[in-house]
Parts: sequence; C-alpha cells; structure tokens
Amino acid sequence: MSKENARIVNAKFVFSLPKWKNDKVEPLPQICIAGRSNVGKSSLINALVEQKSLARTSSSPGRTQALVTFHAELRCGDESYPFYLVDLPGFGYAKVPMALKRSWLEMMQSYFHDNPNLSCCVSLFDIRRTPRMEEEDLLDMLAQLDVPFLPVVTKADKIPKTKRTAQLKQIAAGIRIEDWHDLIPVSVLKREGLNQLRNDLFELLQTISKPQ
Repeated sequence: MSKENARIVNAKFVFSLPKWKNDKVEPLPQICIAGRSNVGKSSLINALVEQKSLARTSSSPGRTQALVTFHAELRCGDESYPFYLVDLPGFGYAKVPMALKRSWLEMMQSYFHDNPNLSCCVSLFDIRRTPRMEEEDLLDMLAQLDVPFLPVVTKADKIPKTKRTAQLKQIAAGIRIEDWHDLIPVSVLKREGLNQLRNDLFELLQTISKPQ
C-alpha cells in the first residue's frame, strides 16, 4: 500500500435486521464489529468513517439490539473497495433480561453461520478489562468458522501509557495471542490507532479482491 493512509468514504446506513438475510445485500465483503456492551463500538465506527452520528451512541450499555448494517468504501490513492460494515449487538451486559440475551445470541448465530461474504470480524476489547468467557467463546466461534479476526483494544487513553504495555500483554494472553504487538490500541478521543486500523482493513479488502 502507498504511504497515503486509507479512508472510509461514502458510509451510509442500509438497514437494521433482527436476523441476518444474505439476499438483502449485494455479494460484497463484510466486516463486522463485535464486542461487549459499552466497549465503544458505535464511537469507533463514527470515528472510522469520520462522521459524528452514523452509528448511534448511548451511555446505556446494550442499546444496539439488531444487526445494524452500513455500506461504505475503503479508499487509498486510486484504489477503492466497497464493503458492508455490520455493527453486531453488544454482549455480556448482566442487567439485560434473559429473553433479550437469547435473542442476541440468535442474531449472532444467524450472522456468523452460512455467511459466505463475511471477511473479517473486528473484535473489540476494553483496555481496562480482562477478556471474559463471552469474548473467548466469540473467538472460538470465529476460529471454527475460519473467519479472520482483528483484535482492537479500545479506550487506550483511559490508562497511562506507562501501564499500557502490561495491560495489552494481559489481554493478549487472555485471548491466546502470542505477540501482544498484534493488538491495535485505539483511542477515539485522541484519534490514536484509527489510521492503522483503516490501513489493515484496506489491505484485507485489497487481498480479497485480487484474482486467485
């Protein structure tokens, strides 16, 4: 890729579905965003696409209760690749009724299974938290389905930089990643890590689009 950073352009809301249906979308690569409730999914999406309110943000965890789908393009220089960005329901919020938790699980399963265009899952982890069973289960599911995942650590500005490495190592160990450098620390507030994430996603779509 050139020295120019990739950008996500022309991002727009498409639909919000309680259950995934492949016939509702074009056969384009899909990149989904997954993570625990209150990990900062919506804020990260808005920062990546450089829009203030494309994805709804809320101080109340668990607001996203559907498969929220956006259409966008990843562009760098003269190259541009259209794709779908899918915001998955947050998981792991204890105060949500059990019936709603079950519906979220069904949504996740409907999305991950029998979805040939799912190209990558951007898995989010709060830098202040250690991974829990739900996050490990998600990564196990992705591994079983042979879906690549990109580990992103959000809210990097919430801890001092002098303590960041130790926390990243702990998160990497919790999700069985040998090299903690493979994690992408991101701060929406400080605009840290956003270019790296966009560039990595651009290279992914570039690779997918090359003739086999």
